[in-house]
Amino acid sequence: MTTKKKAAKPASTKTTKAKTSRAKATPAADAAKTAKPAADKAPKKLGQLDAAVKVLGESEEPLNCKAIMEVMAAKGYWKSPGGKTPEATLASSIQREISKKGHGSRFKKVDRGLFTLSAKK
Repeated sequence: MTTKKKAAKPASTKTTKAKTSRAKATPAADAAKTAKPAADKAPKKLGQLDAAVKVLGESEEPLNCKAIMEVMAAKGYWKSPGGKTPEATLASSIQREISKKGHGSRFKKVDRGLFTLSAKK
């Protein structure tokens, strides 16, 4: 059996560039570059669960998810981005928060399909 010798790799022809020194920027100049005008900031939109908390806080009685969704849309808190069953998504999200956080959850299940805010400590 004959063995073939591997050819040695040629040395890298990479050239390194000399580092150029830059003048250090002042903190005020850095702040001016990163600061955004206050007029550009839009109010933060509520998420589905945050809007549900707001609706349930304004309600005096427990609501089902369909009623919560109707109030959220009517008051402009949150609108479904085009999903077919936003009520089911809301119910699932509320139930998941209750299961995950337990007594620390913002919601409380009163009856089948009825939710209210949990009591504040």
